[in-house]
Amino acid sequence: MTRERPLVVVGVPGNRRLDLFLAAARSAGLAPPSIVPWRELAAGPVRLPDGGLVRVDSPGGDVETERLLRGWDRAPDPYRAEGTADHHAGFRAALDRLSEAVAAAPGARLLQDPQDLVDMCDKRRCHTRLARAGVPVAPALPGPVTGYASLRAAMADHGWTRVFVKPAHGSSASGVVALAVASDSRVRAVTTADLVRGGDGSVRLFNSLRPRTYTSEPNIAAVVDALAPEGLHVERWVPKAGFDGRVLDLRVVVVAGRATHVVARTSSSPMTNLHLGNARGDIDALRESVGPRAWAEATATAEAAAACFPRTLHAGVDLMPSPGWRRFTVCEVNAFGDLLPGVLHEGRDTYAEQLHALAAGRFPTGAPAPPVPAP
Repeated sequence: MTRERPLVVVGVPGNRRLDLFLAAARSAGLAPPSIVPWRELAAGPVRLPDGGLVRVDSPGGDVETERLLRGWDRAPDPYRAEGTADHHAGFRAALDRLSEAVAAAPGARLLQDPQDLVDMCDKRRCHTRLARAGVPVAPALPGPVTGYASLRAAMADHGWTRVFVKPAHGSSASGVVALAVASDSRVRAVTTADLVRGGDGSVRLFNSLRPRTYTSEPNIAAVVDALAPEGLHVERWVPKAGFDGRVLDLRVVVVAGRATHVVARTSSSPMTNLHLGNARGDIDALRESVGPRAWAEATATAEAAAACFPRTLHAGVDLMPSPGWRRFTVCEVNAFGDLLPGVLHEGRDTYAEQLHALAAGRFPTGAPAPPVPAP
C-alpha cells in the first residue's frame, strides 16, 4: 500500500525523529517521503501531494517553530517551563490547517486524527477519554486548580495526601510536581522545575534534568502558582511496582492496535522519564520475573488505552504496574511517544513497524471518539 501512495511527514528537518523515520523508509525500499516542515505549517497554510499518506511528527526541538506556534514576537527560552498553553493553542490551529490541506488534496489521508492528537496532548482531555472507556487511570481532581491554595483545599476535600501535579499541555515531565503532605503538615515536593526568584520578587521556572526536592512550603507554593495559569491536571499518586531496587513504569508503543515495543523505565525518584538520568530496565528479566499472565494483562491494558484514539496509527502508552503487578494504571498516552532508539520488535524499530503496518493494510479505521468537553 505504501509503495503505491506517496508518504508525507510533517516534521522538523534535522531532528532525529524525522531522520529515523526517513531511514526506515529507505530500508523498506520506499521513495523518499515528502517533508512539510513544522515551521511552514505553524506559519500558515500548506499544500500536500494528491493521494499522500500524511504522518505528523513532533514539532519539538525547533525554537522558531515554537515561537510561531505560540504566536509570540520573541523567541521562547527552551529551558523555561512556560508557554505550554499558548503552544497547545497554536498546535490546534496548525492541525486545523493541515486538515484543510488534506481535504484539498484528492486521495490524501492522515495517519493520525487531529482531534486524537489534540486530546493526547492535553492531559485533562486524555484522562477523560480513558476514564469514559473504562481504561484504568488514577483518580483526578475534577475541578480547575488555580494555584497552591486551591490545590491544598481540593486535596483536603478528597482526603489525599500525595498527588502528581502536571501541566495540562506539558511533555517530557516538564513542570511535573510530586507532592506529599505529612500528617504533621510538613510538605515535600519533587519536581523538574527549578525555581529562580528575582530580586524584584518575580518567579521563574526552568526545566531541570535533575529533579529538585523542596520542603519549604513558600517555595512549593511559588512553583505551583507559577504553573497554574498554563492549566493543571492533578492525579492521586498511585504506587508503582519495583524492580532491582528502583520504581518502574512501562512505555508501550502500540501500532495499529498491537503492543509492539516496550521499555521499562526505572528510577530512584518519582519521575521515570529516561532523559532525567533514569535507566532502562532489563526487559527480558522483567518479563521472566512477572510471568506471562501479568505481562499479557499489561500489554492488553496499553492496547485498550490506544484504542481510545481509534483513528490514529500509533501511540506511546505510559503504564504503571502496581506493586506485585496485580493492577495496571495508564498515566498518559503520548502522541509522539515512539522515539525508542535501539528497541526492536521482530527486527523492526518503531518507525519500521508503522511502515510494516501500512504495507499490510492495517490503517486506523475506527469511528471518531465522542467529543470531550473543553476543560
